[in-house]
Amino acid sequence: MSSSEGAVAVAPPPTRRGHPPGLYVLFGAEMWERFSYYGMRALLVLYLTNHLGVDRTSALDVYATYTGLVYLTPFLGGLMADRYLGQRKAVLIGGILMALGHFAMAFEPLLNVALGLLILGNGFFKPNISTMVGQLYPQGDPRRDGAYTIFYMGINLGAFVAPLACGYLGESPKYGWHYGFGLAGVGMVLGLLNFALFQKTLGHAGFPPGRHAEGQRITARDWFHVVLLSAIGVGGVVVAVLAIPAVNAVLPAGAAKSALLTLFVLLAGAFGSVIAFTSRSLGVVAPSDGPIARPRLGDVANVVEPGRDMADPAGTQTPPAPRTDDDDDDEDPSSPFTSAQWQRIFVALIISAFSIFFWAGFEQSGGTLNLFADTLTERAVPPTLQGLTGGEEIPASWFQSINPLLILILAIPFSILWTTLDRTRFSINSAAKFGLGLILLGAGMAVMFAAESNASEENKASPLWLVLVYFLFTSGELCLSPIGLSLINKLAPARVASLMMALWFVCTAAANYLAGKMESIVGEGTDLWRFLFLFAVIPGVVLLVINPLLKKMAHGRI
Repeated sequence: MSSSEGAVAVAPPPTRRGHPPGLYVLFGAEMWERFSYYGMRALLVLYLTNHLGVDRTSALDVYATYTGLVYLTPFLGGLMADRYLGQRKAVLIGGILMALGHFAMAFEPLLNVALGLLILGNGFFKPNISTMVGQLYPQGDPRRDGAYTIFYMGINLGAFVAPLACGYLGESPKYGWHYGFGLAGVGMVLGLLNFALFQKTLGHAGFPPGRHAEGQRITARDWFHVVLLSAIGVGGVVVAVLAIPAVNAVLPAGAAKSALLTLFVLLAGAFGSVIAFTSRSLGVVAPSDGPIARPRLGDVANVVEPGRDMADPAGTQTPPAPRTDDDDDDEDPSSPFTSAQWQRIFVALIISAFSIFFWAGFEQSGGTLNLFADTLTERAVPPTLQGLTGGEEIPASWFQSINPLLILILAIPFSILWTTLDRTRFSINSAAKFGLGLILLGAGMAVMFAAESNASEENKASPLWLVLVYFLFTSGELCLSPIGLSLINKLAPARVASLMMALWFVCTAAANYLAGKMESIVGEGTDLWRFLFLFAVIPGVVLLVINPLLKKMAHGRI
């Protein structure tokens, strides 16, 4: 993800609460965007299997492709915003594409178009709205940490409410799936309107390179650029979707997949070229007399969401200092890396690789765990409560709200725990926390093994099994703090920081894809949970064993 922490900025006047009003605009926009994303995510696999009649393996394959690409496109969106668009226009483009995608989900023939729009739109929206939070504050402003805490709560609030609201409509016989997806679209529109109508509160934040003067506003030419690029993005997605059946008809399965991947890469490159060309042609990238302070990928390490990097939401830990140009890693960009730098790079590579084990297991939440809730979990409710659930059963998608709810409940206690341990001889470093997180994830898989071993369509499992599973998953997730973007940013030499962050996102995308494909590779039911138990616990133990070596090689940075 990209950030503008390196940009010279004059913050808007603070409110009486100490934060600029733009923070609450970004809070609202991100809350509604996450509402739309997690609402749709909670329904996707259930919609494919229960409504469209797609077999389980194919539904999980769609889920794998979607979630994998969702975490790959932000690299393109962040890069284009840093160089040409600025974060404001990138957020607007992403919001428009995602709103269209959510509404397209309500029409069965447009499923692939809808998913394509959501993938592309997320790439422009997600990294750039996070970046703008940091741009609201001058470098070193102590309010920034609190701002990310507020922003983080908006993310989890949206993620908590979305499955409840969208799931209620989507799984209700009275309404139906299209209403659930439509509500997700309404959430995206509300977030987009919130962002577009209150531009004045954002001050200098989010303008294209060279346009950092205080008082600048989005111009009519900028709006034309946003609409033009959104239309081109829609056209590109439609072309890609129309090409799918043609490619599949001409080429064998393996060659067809390679051809479609190549087409996707070519279209992404073409879209990037169009962005560069139109930005220069319309003159919306202002010339600069000197070097522009470029955002540095990964500076927004404090932005977190369910199933992603946790970085002290309570604000009780001291966050890692942002990278600076006078860092010892940046003394001479032309000189070879020192031995210490190579060792830190190696540690960053190890952490990135091990992250695949965690997220490939954790992301079973929207796939196999969602299907377990639907088919093998006792969801019947008493007649007196059926008015709340919309039917005789709790919607299966409601279980997707457990994780963000537990994050909101447990984040502060965990943060206090780590701070307390740091003051004693029992302090746990980042790599060890990662290992503990993997082991807790494995414990969740063991619980799922026990639950599925005793469950059948005639004798369904208690919902408390899933509550316990999500408790262990969330506890493991909270153990990762401050692993992730924050740690990679500390370990990587500044001149390759962007490359290392890109690698992190590739690993995250690979983990999401692997999560959806896992069942087709390993098998269903207890076979899956037995494998995932070992898939999480063994790497966790390995990390704990090699932790002293990693700590030594990190030279004080973990």
